[in-house]
Amino acid sequence: MVELREIEVFLVLVEELHFGRTAERLRLSPSRISQTVRVLERRVDGRLFERTSRKVVLTPLGQRLSDGLRTPFEEIHRVMRSLGKVGGEMRLSVANRVCAGPLFIEILKTFETTHPDCRTVVREETTLDGLARLRKREADVMIAWQPMGQADMTVGPVVSRQSRVLLVRRDHHLVRRGYATVEDLAECDLPDGGGVPTATLDAFIPPFTPSGRPIRRRYAQSTLTEAVWRIAMGLMAHPTVETSPRFYDHPDIVALPLRGLPPLESALVWATGRDTPLIHAFAEAVTEVRR
Repeated sequence: MVELREIEVFLVLVEELHFGRTAERLRLSPSRISQTVRVLERRVDGRLFERTSRKVVLTPLGQRLSDGLRTPFEEIHRVMRSLGKVGGEMRLSVANRVCAGPLFIEILKTFETTHPDCRTVVREETTLDGLARLRKREADVMIAWQPMGQADMTVGPVVSRQSRVLLVRRDHHLVRRGYATVEDLAECDLPDGGGVPTATLDAFIPPFTPSGRPIRRRYAQSTLTEAVWRIAMGLMAHPTVETSPRFYDHPDIVALPLRGLPPLESALVWATGRDTPLIHAFAEAVTEVRR
């Protein structure tokens, strides 16, 4: 007999195609994910995924199993949600509109439509301030850039995954080339990442280039609005993500594709051990919209 948890692990892995992200999303260890997949593969007598050191690919058998299980599994969840009514105020912290991601409004609509007795209160603040409020139980969840390196926090579903860009003034010499690389960052003055954990800052702006040159993270910055002013004045450049110009546009700023850094993810975060039906309902809304 196949257990519901095994089906959930399989279907989340189909979506993520990454054992680590699946483990984070389900709050399980990567070894537990691998063990569950092996159990399912023994049950169906075949490979569900092709795994290499670099990627995970769904096999034709895995695709057939996914197609057959997805709808019944979602229907079970729908019935369970209808039996347990969720209500109350969801206190959500977010660093800025870019971190919230392009699907943020759709997530809020899905959550409040599915749970009409819920109301979401959004507060914009630095990641460190948001973490402090989570620890003091003054906020329920936060959308934050990953990784964070906070042992007392649970990282839930991914909210956005975005390609990297470098924001520069329109007369910057890199504009003529049309793109930037990580090595170029050593020649720019950049923000110091105030308000984010060290692990997050290093993902945004690594301390060194691949060749070992130091990267100057020198300008204090508390908000993206402040960063836009400094970039437009030609005082600094800013490594960020592709949707930044959509939310913080300026006629004197150009977004250049930034080569050499992986996409950046933001995810739902809450204090470990403080899971509530309200938090899980919001996490389900994120997962549903991101599908």
